Amino acid sequence: MERITFESGTPLPLGARDCCDGVNFSVFSRHAEAMDLLLFDAPDALEPAVVFQLGPKVHRTGDVWHVLVSGIGWGQTYAWRARGPWAPEEGHRFDGAAILIDPNATALTRRVAPERPGIAAEVSWRSMLVDWRFDWQGVPRPARTWSETVIYELHVRGLTLHPSSGVRHAGGFLGVIERIPYLKELGITAVELMPVQEFDSGRPGRPNYWGYDAVSFRAPKESYGTGAFPGCQVIEFKTMVRELHRAGIEVILDVVFNHTSEGGENGPTFGFRGLDNRIYYLLDRNGGYLDFTGCGNTVNCGHPVVRDHIIDCLRHWAGEMRVDGFRFDLASVLGRDTKGRLLDDPPLLERIAEDPILRDVKLIAEAWDAGGAFQVGRFPGRRWAEWNCHFRDDVRRYWRGDAGTRGAFASRLCGSADLYLKGDETPVNGINFVTSHDGFTLNDLVSYARKHNEANGEANRDGPAEEFSANWGVEGPTDDPGFEGVRGQLVRNMLATLLLSRGVPMILGGDEFRRTQQGNSNAYCQDNELSWFDWGLVERNADLVRFVRGLIAIRQRHPALRSDRFYSDADLTWFDCDGLPPDWDNPALTLGVVVNSAQAPETPELCLLFNSGGDPAQFQLPSNADGSSWRVFVDTGRRPPEDLPSSRTLSPKDGRCQLAPRTMALLCAGRPDREGSDPTPSQKQNPRSSE
Repeated sequence: MERITFESGTPLPLGARDCCDGVNFSVFSRHAEAMDLLLFDAPDALEPAVVFQLGPKVHRTGDVWHVLVSGIGWGQTYAWRARGPWAPEEGHRFDGAAILIDPNATALTRRVAPERPGIAAEVSWRSMLVDWRFDWQGVPRPARTWSETVIYELHVRGLTLHPSSGVRHAGGFLGVIERIPYLKELGITAVELMPVQEFDSGRPGRPNYWGYDAVSFRAPKESYGTGAFPGCQVIEFKTMVRELHRAGIEVILDVVFNHTSEGGENGPTFGFRGLDNRIYYLLDRNGGYLDFTGCGNTVNCGHPVVRDHIIDCLRHWAGEMRVDGFRFDLASVLGRDTKGRLLDDPPLLERIAEDPILRDVKLIAEAWDAGGAFQVGRFPGRRWAEWNCHFRDDVRRYWRGDAGTRGAFASRLCGSADLYLKGDETPVNGINFVTSHDGFTLNDLVSYARKHNEANGEANRDGPAEEFSANWGVEGPTDDPGFEGVRGQLVRNMLATLLLSRGVPMILGGDEFRRTQQGNSNAYCQDNELSWFDWGLVERNADLVRFVRGLIAIRQRHPALRSDRFYSDADLTWFDCDGLPPDWDNPALTLGVVVNSAQAPETPELCLLFNSGGDPAQFQLPSNADGSSWRVFVDTGRRPPEDLPSSRTLSPKDGRCQLAPRTMALLCAGRPDREGSDPTPSQKQNPRSSE
């Protein structure tokens, strides 16, 4: 390490920033009595090469400690030590021996493991000063509207780590790039990445695979880089974003701001707890941790300093890293005050929505937490979209054949007006999904009647209590063509329902080729082939991949299906098998609806038919407004590839259409003399022209 010098420095910006005279380090701590900056001569060094003690008279401004260091540069690893009172009953848990990360570090090293137990480094990461410069090559952001968005939820590591993936850079950011052609061909417009903020990967035998255990809110996961050089994960993340943008695919991050992996009373100290526990976490009157997350602690999002930190981190991801949106894990926590009470108008949520840097990013809330908050349909602020768990449950129950579900099913199909038709909200405030990382995959939803989470080591007590699943005759895999035929139909039914409903669809990655977790509904700790994407299934289930690709294309070419407006009464004609308006109190499992073209006059009328019952259903079809015939676009009762009829087959001349048990169909108005032509808008039409 070259000769270095230390000067006073400046309090802002927080973190480590290079300047003309060196590198300025600053960190917040209101209650610390002394602060040390540690400089290491290698990323894996256990002990610091230099320790500089910051004097409060020279190196403290208000609650911010700062120092300017010359003689160091890119690649420098560093950490902090904070000394102060140990008074847990007052909320103070300072540990002068603990090595602490910089909350504003843009990169961390791999967790340093000591050669012997009992030393301070055993729970420590190192912060790193990295070169922020990057060539974006002039690639613009895709800037997709909500109404044209189709989200694909994926795990960066799991996407390419399976031996079948065949990619060069398996298990990391660069591996995602190698799957872009597949995503683009499928029709995906946005990927939602499960946590890529640096997280605690857990212990051997019980890894934290999903990543919902944040170490840093700002630094990308080190192990998702190739390790080509220290800090390469930052460059490789940016490279991934650039190439996804080049393909027209947006990047949405699943972010965890509600808790950290420091856990509860007996958790490790490596960050917030050691810097200023009383400020960063919600505490009770005795200094104990309030837990609204189920993870041992709750970040104090009601405190102005914490709010500033979260805003700064979001600005970094949206600005420097150029991501296009965020899905907030347990977002209701962000609306709690410093006492843990839910607020009607939370300052942090308003700041996120109104921040000028974040003005164009997509905001998605998981609108609940583990403290009893449930805000689906009433999450504060118009800009926020929400994971619509009602869509998931109602669609699952309808296709399972539960009586009395078609009214709720109809509401979900139309954009959940019961949830979002208030104020200025629209159908695109709802993120529709049938499956997500939480719970069964779609294949397992139709293959298992109960969860099989024994491999998690929690005696099968973990995971969702109710999945609204069914195995249709045998638990788990089967070669029986009868059982498999029903399962295949139901998979297609639910994917078609998802992609033909108003609202924003989200597909769980791998559902389009029937990825399985063997009945595990909570694979948070399964960093193995149980969770990884088996790409051999793409060829084995090529007909389903083709089906999903076709459905996405139909959605994008029919503005009536993806409009950001709610249907009016004039837009819809509901009917039952007899062609008459349905009795919504009747527990029947058949339903038909004609979608008129008033909102999108350049598109033909559509007719959707549903039969989730165990018997065939014959529908009397209503007449078209222009007197043309109905043509079949989708029929899940037909064997692939006829489930998407390429000939646009005319329905029977007598105006009737029969559905097999547990199937659905999409019909489109079209004149007989145009059979074989495509009555939908040209693919060359501006997809935003109807918005």
